[in-house]
Amino acid sequence: MKTFAHALRCFWVFALVFLYNYTNAQDFEVAPVRLDFNAEPGENQTKTINVKNHSNKKTSFVVALADFLPGSDGTRKSLPPNTTRRSAANWLNINPSFFELNPGDEMPIQVTMLVPGDEYGAAWCMLYIQPTREQTSWSADQGLGAGVTVSGRIGVMVYQSPSSNSNHSIKVTNLTEVTGSEDTDRKFTATIDNLGDKVTVCKVHLIASNIQTAEEKQFPSFEIETYPKMTRTVEVTLPNDQLQPGKYAIAVIVDYGPKYALEGAQLIIDVN
Repeated sequence: MKTFAHALRCFWVFALVFLYNYTNAQDFEVAPVRLDFNAEPGENQTKTINVKNHSNKKTSFVVALADFLPGSDGTRKSLPPNTTRRSAANWLNINPSFFELNPGDEMPIQVTMLVPGDEYGAAWCMLYIQPTREQTSWSADQGLGAGVTVSGRIGVMVYQSPSSNSNHSIKVTNLTEVTGSEDTDRKFTATIDNLGDKVTVCKVHLIASNIQTAEEKQFPSFEIETYPKMTRTVEVTLPNDQLQPGKYAIAVIVDYGPKYALEGAQLIIDVN
């Protein structure tokens, strides 16, 4: 009985901790979480973010900016604002950048993009909405100012590219099999180069064509985001049980808009 009672107490402690963390994770809401600006050089454009306080107490919020560098694997490395070549952080005016919300209240945040007159390309940054809490002076986070520290935050992606910027260009190369000895399915990687000057969403397709019968099979597609003058590596999986034995042409095809030709790379393989 003691063992059962102990287990029951542990269960309730775990449940209460989980409920506390889940509830606190849902304390506030931000919408939208992506802003796409298309202001021309020398112009300004304003968009609105709405912040709602779902907690049962009055909460202070601060708006912070950061840069990021996209990685070839789709990750993003966070950096201080205005430290990268394509940073848009210095072009933003945020009003208000610090505010308080009562329980259930909502606040519109005006985000204005002021594009310098000589900036014709794409730029981006991150905008964070962060609740704050007071601290004693001896434990305050010096990087945020005396008496305030940041708790959980919600990030908003910010992109800027003039409407007149139509420089889209995608190239697919280096389709290679990377199947490991312990993999149950065959895996391939391909390199997607963004040669243009736009942040471009690409839809990636995997197609297997039987060379003998001309039968074609298409597998589920997925979307990725590519950044100007940068390379993105994608991995695709070919399920072993989906193809009959034979010789196949494996193709990774990228669709990046109806105005542009499909791009792709091909590899011949044997399926046993």
